[in-house]
Amino acid sequence: MSSPALEIRNLRAGYGDQQVLQGVDLTLDPGSIVALIGANGAGKSTLLRTISGLVKVREGEILLEGKPLQSLPPHKIVEAGFVQSPEGKQLFLDMTILDNLLIGAKNRRARGRREQTLREVFELFPILEERKHLNASTLSGGQQQMVAVGRALMALPRVLALDEPSLGLAPIMTDRLFESIAKIRNRDLTILIIEQNVFQVLEMADYGYVLENGVISLQGTGAELLADDHLRASYLGL
Repeated sequence: MSSPALEIRNLRAGYGDQQVLQGVDLTLDPGSIVALIGANGAGKSTLLRTISGLVKVREGEILLEGKPLQSLPPHKIVEAGFVQSPEGKQLFLDMTILDNLLIGAKNRRARGRREQTLREVFELFPILEERKHLNASTLSGGQQQMVAVGRALMALPRVLALDEPSLGLAPIMTDRLFESIAKIRNRDLTILIIEQNVFQVLEMADYGYVLENGVISLQGTGAELLADDHLRASYLGL
């Protein structure tokens, strides 16, 4: 039996005296799309930052395809295959789209496949190839989000984490972005997605977790969570 793509066991982490994650457990099966739902301040971004090595693990384990990550520095975690596209895009706006994408392929594992991966990103987001020599500042918010996702794909992730990818996007751009995310799952990787657009992400997700006050309060398939009365009342207003 193959190892989970990502497994987190009793993870506790925080900032200074503040304990944010209170013992989080979650599992991502290979090739799956897993949604992480929660209100602002629940600890979702802290969880991603902890997996990425930006916040120190106080207790627990983080296993990527069975191999521990918690003692590795951030650049080694990216090289191992956990890559996130951060909330707010965080692009270099005065650099070209092409240069923003190529930054993602700096790790040793990704450099050898850089040209092939770039072609795959352009197939996924054709508008980026058309405008690759323009500065990222010339793009709309939705197009900038495509660059952020493309940059993460350039790092050859085994697990791709997307932090609020539809934040600030018009509905039509959100739809296009989710269509692209559904295509990405066919590229031999696993996706963990944090998203306030609860209905849309759970419709797409194979499995989902609800994070409340630093603990997983609810989990199930996307369909099961959409049918749950607590989730419908708390996150969908139904």
